[in-house]
Formats: sequence, structure tokens, C-alpha cells
Amino acid sequence: MDTVDVTSLSQQEIMERSLTRYKKERDWFKFLLDTMGLIPELSEEDKLQMKLLNILLDSKETVIDCAENDKPFIAGYFCNAPELFHAMDLPWYMLMETPFLAASAPFLAEDIKGTEEIGLGSDLCTAIRLPIYYIETAQMPIPTCVLGLIYPCDGAPMLHQVMMHNKGWRDVPVYAADPPYTSDERAIDYFADELKRMVEFLQKHTGHSLDINMLKTVSEESNRTYSKWQDYNELRRAVPCPHGWGIGGAQAFAVSQCFVAGDPRCTDWFDQLYKCAELRVAKGEGIPGIEEKIRYFWFDIMPYGWVFELMPWLEEEWGAVLTMDMFGNFPYTLIDTSSEDAMFKSLAKRNLIDAPMIRQARGTAENFSNDIRRIVKDYKIDCVVWPGHMGHKDGSAAGGIMRETCRELGVPFLHIGLDLFDRSYTSPDEVKDRFSAFFRGMGLG
Repeated sequence: MDTVDVTSLSQQEIMERSLTRYKKERDWFKFLLDTMGLIPELSEEDKLQMKLLNILLDSKETVIDCAENDKPFIAGYFCNAPELFHAMDLPWYMLMETPFLAASAPFLAEDIKGTEEIGLGSDLCTAIRLPIYYIETAQMPIPTCVLGLIYPCDGAPMLHQVMMHNKGWRDVPVYAADPPYTSDERAIDYFADELKRMVEFLQKHTGHSLDINMLKTVSEESNRTYSKWQDYNELRRAVPCPHGWGIGGAQAFAVSQCFVAGDPRCTDWFDQLYKCAELRVAKGEGIPGIEEKIRYFWFDIMPYGWVFELMPWLEEEWGAVLTMDMFGNFPYTLIDTSSEDAMFKSLAKRNLIDAPMIRQARGTAENFSNDIRRIVKDYKIDCVVWPGHMGHKDGSAAGGIMRETCRELGVPFLHIGLDLFDRSYTSPDEVKDRFSAFFRGMGLG
């Protein structure tokens, strides 16, 4: 827990301090990469993880270089059309990424205590509360400008308010694209114009311009990445499923949207991911050492604060395999590169309608039920799990609709109620008990 009084520090001290945590994350990924480099003969899965670590490490090192050498870089979100950042040669990091990284797991309990020490209410979503804490205690790199987020929930804009009043961040310009509620053609056109205004904002504050030919190149590469992701997800339909919670899924989302979208290294990673799954499917093999008995759909974010305590237990104790999750789901439209307007419209659709959590929580409740129907049928799902993260109050309101949808499909539905990061909200042991009672009660496993 680090609750230093930042107001007593000079701006230079704040800037230096803001990189400390980020460098620890960088060093963790470097340690993992160096350690894997000592393995004499890498498996295909090892090669996959090394490619991911290289992408992660390069992203971290680039942001640190920009911060230390006064080069432009930005902070934003995956749903801000990151292909545009790449086309503009603008390094970036995601404002909410730190608590989701395995490197942060040992610190999360103390960080959560720290949020309470600075007066943040425990009813505020921890995915928002923790980044507020990192900003207020100067533990997050201060960018050239910020791309904010005013959807899908009311909690996200609180980060903007914190920035506006924080000593280190209050002079950092912020732009937030305005999302329409509907998902029709008019809404897509409107959001495309918002993305164009976002580009104008970035050009003004970073000095980097957008080359449309470069955007076309990046978009075409992004399409190759996404096409390979779609091919991979087809392999996950196999029984047994070639991968569970630890490979693919959330990693695929992160590689495609959270670091350097539209980069050949991302496509290369998906090529390797596909190869790993293809080899197992060809042999009729699932997860090594696991007899698949239950195929479940985890309809939200995994509990990254204690994921290693729950997900392996589900596989080992019950043969329960995470066959699909909200962030591994593929509902995406490829980018039409025929013209500038077509590219912006495609990016608008992908980031307003297709992107996970934005897709479910921004619009109508049918988005929840329609995704459940499609995934249950396509992936031979035995049960649907709505973890009910305490911050996802929008989803809680749609819980009845999700339950009714599963009832119509004849598939059991489990609503837990937990915190993605705070294990004291609902302990891992309590969650395990809930799963065990659910599986027994439903005759699964």
C-alpha cells in the first residue's frame, strides 16, 4: 500500500515516481521472458507465450522510453480504435491495465486497502477504483494526452474527474468520443465522426498526423489478425476443447486490441495460437491431464485478482473447461479498407458495437441474450456462468433476462456475485463451494 502525499512532491518528482510501478511490470515480463529463454526445447505453447511476452515487453519499454525522453504517448482504452494509434505512430497504454496483469497480483490486496485509505468507497467498481488510486498516488505514467471513456458505465468517467483535479494530471488534455445509444447505421455514422474528431485531437496535442495509406496498411493487417482469431475460435468448438482458461480467450483480446493493433507480430501470435489448437484437435486431445466433463461459458471478465486459485481448480476438480468467455468471443466485423470513410465506419462499428463489455452493456439487454444463444449452440455449452462482478451493475440488472434465456435453451445458469480483484468480497473458497453445489444440483460433472 502506497499512500504518499503527492501534493508535497514537485512535478518532476511526480513524473519520476509515476514510472516506478510501470517499470516493475516491465521487469516482471522481462524476467519471465529471460526464464523461458533458458528452456532447452520449447513446446508450441511455450513459443506462443514467448511471442506474447515479447509484445508485452516491447509495449512497456516503448512507453517508458517516451515518458523518460519527452516523446508523445497516450493513455486510453481498447475501444478507442487502437488501429488509429498505430497508424499515427503513437505508443499507448490502457488506463485500466495494471490490475489485470499477473505482475500486479501480489500487490492487489494492499492496493485495495490503499483505495480505502484515500477515501474511495468500497461500492465503486475495483476496475475503476484501482486506477484512480494509481493516479492519486503517482503510480501511473503521465501521458501526453488521454482518450477517455464515457461508456458503457457511469463509473468510467470518474477517472476523468480525478485527472482534472490531480496535481500531476490536471494539465493533460482529455478527449472522450460520445457514444450513441442505438446501433443502427445513423449511430455508426455518428460515432465515425467522433473518431475523426479524436484523430484531430491527437494531431493537435501530439504533433503526429494520420496518413490514410498507413491506416489502410494497418487495417489490412488488423483484418489478417482478426481473421486468424475467427479461425482459431472455430477450433475451440471441438470436443474436447483444445484450450481452457489459460490459453486463447482473454489473451486473444489483449493481443488484438490492447498493445499494438494491426501489427504483424499480432498476426504471427495468432498463427502460433491456431497451430497449437490445430495440433490438439487433429489428435482429438483437450487440455493435457484434464478429462473434459463440463463445457462452460464464462460471461464476463475472469477474476484476475485470484484467477490462479479458481480456474485450475475447476478443471482439476470437476473437469470443467472454460470453452468460451466474453473477451474470447468473436462478434467482429472486418475493416472495409476501400475508402477513408469506409475505414472509419468499420472502426466505429467494431469499437461501438463489437468490442467486449461495450457490446453487452452499452445498448439493449438483447445483446446479453443474443450472445448467450449463439455461443451455447455453437460451442455445445453445458452451463453459463455470470460471475456478477460487483462493479457490473448493468449486467446485474440484466441477470433475469440471462437466466430466462438459459432456461429457454435448457442450459443451467449460475449467478455468483464476486469482485474481480478483491478476494475478501466473496472468497475463492466460497466461490468454489457455489460451483460445487451448482454442479451437483444440476447433475453436471
